Amino acid sequence: MTPTNENTAAGWNFDNTYVRLPDAFYSKQELNPVDEPALVVMNGPLAASLGMNEEALRSEEAIEVFAGNRAPEGAEPLAQAYAGHQFGHLNMLGDGRALLLGEQITPGGERFDIQLKGSGRTPYSRGGDGRAALGPMLREYIISEAMHGLGIPTTRSLAVAATGESIYRGEELPGAVLTRVASSHIRVGTFVYAAGALSGEHLATLAEYTIERHYPEAANAENRYLALLEGVAARQASLIAKWQLVGFIHGVMNTDNMALSGETIDYGPCAFMDAYDPATVFSSIDTHGRYAYGQQPKIGVWNLSRFAETLLPLLHDDEQEAVNLAQQAIEGYMDQFHAHLLSGMRAKLGMFGEEAEDEELIGRLQTLMQTHRADYTNTFRSLTVGELEDNALFGSDDFTEWERSWQARLARQPQTEEARRALMRANNPSIIPRNHRVEEALEAASKHGDLEPMHRLLTALANPYAYAPEQEEYAVMAACGVGPYRTFCGT
Repeated sequence: MTPTNENTAAGWNFDNTYVRLPDAFYSKQELNPVDEPALVVMNGPLAASLGMNEEALRSEEAIEVFAGNRAPEGAEPLAQAYAGHQFGHLNMLGDGRALLLGEQITPGGERFDIQLKGSGRTPYSRGGDGRAALGPMLREYIISEAMHGLGIPTTRSLAVAATGESIYRGEELPGAVLTRVASSHIRVGTFVYAAGALSGEHLATLAEYTIERHYPEAANAENRYLALLEGVAARQASLIAKWQLVGFIHGVMNTDNMALSGETIDYGPCAFMDAYDPATVFSSIDTHGRYAYGQQPKIGVWNLSRFAETLLPLLHDDEQEAVNLAQQAIEGYMDQFHAHLLSGMRAKLGMFGEEAEDEELIGRLQTLMQTHRADYTNTFRSLTVGELEDNALFGSDDFTEWERSWQARLARQPQTEEARRALMRANNPSIIPRNHRVEEALEAASKHGDLEPMHRLLTALANPYAYAPEQEEYAVMAACGVGPYRTFCGT
């Protein structure tokens, strides 16, 4: 198909490297057109950063691309093959409802995958229809943009297009396609697939590709594959610590949902914690709490262990030595995670430098928060602004004693009160995507065609550290009596 002038004007600039890998890593895929594509939302700032023309992306031709009806100039649509440990059980997976259109090169020379999610059946659909509902796609758009605003590495959402078709998930729902932007979609599960189903040559090719794309510094290391493992471990340690610091619960940390780029990927059953409790789970299918808030650091170890197992043949010719090297890298993850978390918690409490008792002081506050079911975000928000709410936590004698210890710790540091408050404001978001506000926006959009609540929410979440008066309504907790929050994967 000859590209149109409108297509070129949109700013697509593809240079596709994944398709140059052996074809065992993917299946080329024809498009699955829909009847009545319509643009629901488009991310103008993200489009600009990708070197694209926002006005042209609102054209009829661009909307055809976002809905999966038309391939833009330079695209080479494919579905990626990968495996995954789903709640610990290994399965052959792959992009069952997604297509990688290609890799967009930005004006600054950065490379990003452009992927359609909900674009129809592929060879990996395993009997599914390959489609997605509008609500879950808008949910990913909202949460991924909120994560970006919080400064947490994440895939992002360029657009959501309605398909004009209905899909069935226990009820009839409006269909939609999300355009996702990612540094890549290489996962732990991609390596699990290569190591288990392909040859050693395929595994080495994938490792070299990953090094070139994400860890070029590893190419000059004495053991390049060990450097790759250490690099992935370091990024995961930083990422998961950032999740913990804002109370984010991923919900489905399967190995196919762990991106080796170090970005958060897959916003199905995810949410932000309200009342502080390490056992908090939001996913409707996580009945045993495998992916609870307090388990996420340990699951990071579990997933990295699966990744390390795939690399053993590349790490060293001697199997035991390869295992030793892998174990050292994974132990490094735990040390780095703990350091990131402790540093972040110190910043949330306005503590400069390090004192031996800091970890105990932080732990005491967490225990009090759990005992009194205090809201995680608003507790730190109140401490930041110095206005303690009238609640069970702040009214307790135990908190008064803790606050006395905290103030004594702050008094021992030379930084000014202004510097301390600036540190806290930079590390304690005033708002998060509250579950009830997200649901309010999704219901208005998917059931009533009203996008205003979503746009207002997105505007507020774009700068969650602003502490602006107009954001106040988004800091309010859900009304008492609202039952346990549950999220679903949307498949």
